[in-house]
Amino acid sequence: MFKGMFSGRMEVVQDPEGWVLIDRDGKHFDLILNYLRDGTITLPDCTQALNELLNEAKFYCIQPLIELVEQQIRTRTRKTAEMDACCKVIMLTSAKELPNIVATVKKPIVKLAINRHNNKYSYTASSDEMLMKNIELFDKLSIRLCNRILFIKDVTGSEEICCWSFYGNGQKMAEVCCTSIVYATERKHNKVEFFEARIYEETLNILLYENRNAPVDEIIRATTPRFVSAPLTDDDLDEERYSTTASASAPTTNSNSNAASVSTTTTTTRSTRKR
Repeated sequence: MFKGMFSGRMEVVQDPEGWVLIDRDGKHFDLILNYLRDGTITLPDCTQALNELLNEAKFYCIQPLIELVEQQIRTRTRKTAEMDACCKVIMLTSAKELPNIVATVKKPIVKLAINRHNNKYSYTASSDEMLMKNIELFDKLSIRLCNRILFIKDVTGSEEICCWSFYGNGQKMAEVCCTSIVYATERKHNKVEFFEARIYEETLNILLYENRNAPVDEIIRATTPRFVSAPLTDDDLDEERYSTTASASAPTTNSNSNAASVSTTTTTTRSTRKR
């Protein structure tokens, strides 16, 4: 473009003193001149500045500079995408941090509490392997769902050896404890288990609290197997009441086994209705 301007092939605007007027912002003009002098340039770090320089290079029709800036923009875009794709896991350093995080973060939260050193009792032979499987699953979930769920690893030395907690709408919704005390020999032992299916289920359930303003009770009903498979109708409620009444009024004088059967039926019906 400069060659065309000063060779007479292009019409230019001059002031009374003969200076050529170029109607462009002079912010990046020094970079343009330096590149025309020796063919080298120090590109800006800011993406906005790169786009501005690209527009100037296109205006002055400097094709090598255009290609150089476009390549730099593509490289920065790729690096930014890779950084955004990185998984970010919060590491708790104090028990006081968790309530503040749960109260302020709008995302669903999955927390894994790990405390291998809580060895009041010795561990069973498979406990170390199961503990590693829990940690590996936490890493896999955090990589896959880091954009939708906030993952927290609690190593503050809690009493739980391995425990998953699931939070939504600012409160704890579910918990999967993977430790128990067993009598593997004559003494007590800590046993760590790996409830993979249950952990996956609770993780998917907690996603229902993502950007959702529905009441908590409705979400709990939606994640309850009974309501998911077939919502209760008025006929179902009447049938349930009749079943409970019939079970409670059944004869109990035949034998002790009949009485135990009536008691079991009544208890089961009540627990189903509560759920």
